[in-house]
Amino acid sequence: MLLWKKVLLGLILGVFLGFILGDKVVYLKPFGDLFIRLIKMVIVPVIFFAIVGGITSAENSKAIGRVGFKASLAYIGTTIFAVLIGLTVGTLLKPGSGLKLDFSEKFTQIPEGNNLGRILETLLEIVPDNAIGAMAQGAILQVVFFALFTGITINKLEKTDFNQIRDFIAILSKLVFKMVNLIIQLSPIAACALTAWVIGTQGAEILVNLAAVIFCAYFAFAIQYVFFGVMIKVFTGLSPKPFFKKSFEYQAIAFSTSSSKAALPTTIDVCHKKIGISKFSSSFVLPLGASINMDGIAIYISICALFFAQATGKVLGFGDYGLIAFMATLGSIGGAGIPSGTIVMLPMVLGAVGLPLDGIALIVGVDRIIDMMRTTISITGDAAVTLCIDHSEGTLNEEKYYKLDLV
Repeated sequence: MLLWKKVLLGLILGVFLGFILGDKVVYLKPFGDLFIRLIKMVIVPVIFFAIVGGITSAENSKAIGRVGFKASLAYIGTTIFAVLIGLTVGTLLKPGSGLKLDFSEKFTQIPEGNNLGRILETLLEIVPDNAIGAMAQGAILQVVFFALFTGITINKLEKTDFNQIRDFIAILSKLVFKMVNLIIQLSPIAACALTAWVIGTQGAEILVNLAAVIFCAYFAFAIQYVFFGVMIKVFTGLSPKPFFKKSFEYQAIAFSTSSSKAALPTTIDVCHKKIGISKFSSSFVLPLGASINMDGIAIYISICALFFAQATGKVLGFGDYGLIAFMATLGSIGGAGIPSGTIVMLPMVLGAVGLPLDGIALIVGVDRIIDMMRTTISITGDAAVTLCIDHSEGTLNEEKYYKLDLV
């Protein structure tokens, strides 16, 4: 049985076990936590060796700069579009209009100077002051920067040294991805355990209480998902149907684990072997996207900001919307692709426009439920952008792309 089918069965079984076992699902959660810990154990070397290997496998240095520029521009573009979707859906559907929250005594207006300081500090922290420390702490953006710097430096070595190091990197990459393949085999069990935990601990009541937020988020996610298909059609001229059909395997892992990093190895494998994306783009553009392109987070942060504004009766001006858009884009980049990463970035966005931080506790209960789909959207966006860039480079295998027996 194919892995994605096993994951789907795990999800379904997890739903049933969640309702049947109730609070007792806490005994199942460690199985899901084990999977996440195993992924975290190898994800730093996966990202490092994938990016370094991708750079050193490029035919020329110009290709690295060209593809890197295209990827950054495309990822920023899709993130901004995601923010606009979130703001539009939140403005039209008004998920917080039915609530009356009062945190007036706890409102905190953060001075504009501090916002600028936070932005500059965030950008500066991308450069690690200790590369080994960044790896040990799992600081993904810093690891990405160090990997880029390492790959570019290797390419500038003499040919003999370059070939030796490149071959060594290739061997280590195979070792790391073999580890990942073994870990991924546990994903159906993790899907069952984590889904059961969500259902058993949160139940249906919290869904009813915050149904408006959940509906707005999933509606916005659906719009973004359709946008990916339009983007593929417009920029490549290809039918998006094969892409979506072949994407289900990594989407199932992303949905069940709520971690784009957990789904990254499978995404790389699917994109290269089934969708037809070149090894260079799969190894270079995808890890980059998994670290800086969080469309799902961008959408959700925007909706949450409007939710709290509407629930507290705070009127937002045009400048506030612009600030939310900018901070949500920055926050989505800072979200490290781990479960519930939005909760870490949301205070920065809320504080920027003087919204109460205390209300975040209200959405923590449903964050995991929304997190599953926003992670799926984020990793799908990574793959869609990679497909478009690979096509623009003329390295996409269109015959393999349309070959549906690879599903």
